[in-house]
Amino acid sequence: MKRSHLVACAALIALCEVATLFAYPRLPEMVATHWNAHGVVDGYSSRWTLFVLMPAMMLGTIALFAALPWLSPRRFEVGSFAPTSSYLMLLIVGLLAYLHLLMLWKAIGGALDMSTAVLGAVSLFIAAIGNVLGKVRRNFFIGIRTPWTLASERVWYGTHRLAAKAFVAAGLAGAVIALARLPVWSWIAVIVVGSVVPLVYSLVLYKRLEKAGELGGEAA
Repeated sequence: MKRSHLVACAALIALCEVATLFAYPRLPEMVATHWNAHGVVDGYSSRWTLFVLMPAMMLGTIALFAALPWLSPRRFEVGSFAPTSSYLMLLIVGLLAYLHLLMLWKAIGGALDMSTAVLGAVSLFIAAIGNVLGKVRRNFFIGIRTPWTLASERVWYGTHRLAAKAFVAAGLAGAVIALARLPVWSWIAVIVVGSVVPLVYSLVLYKRLEKAGELGGEAA
């Protein structure tokens, strides 16, 4: 885990806690903590939970990524692409911090379309993942983990090269859809297509290599 990424994660958690502390006197007793896909509130919690909810999830994310190298079996080590996995950890923590600040802003009466703000951010998050997905090496925890990518190094890398492009394209398209406030179903459709295409491709590529006898002894 890169020290700079860990420091950035700690700074984001501290920012969330300090922002909550300053906003606390202006918060209602019950604050909105969940919205549906249309930006309508469908969940409330006591205001003190803002000190715990997202920061706990951020800490949990850091703990999980810290444990992955130890959890990984031989030949599938997450540590073999440590800078990339560390960057992905920072992306997740950053998204959670952003969502926390959105909740605070809405709770103190700030004007904001939550559907646009959340879907737009998630879209950029997906695009950012795609930007580094080609650097992820074969493992059991991160990336496009299908039976065919895990069975073949060539299928893994071929699939992730495609997935990188698919994620970036879907993420950018999703951001445009969110900003244009198009129907939510169109956003979901774009993200689903961007996610499913690499899954299908991993099977197609595996079968093509298998038929050509190019898998060698790598597939168990």
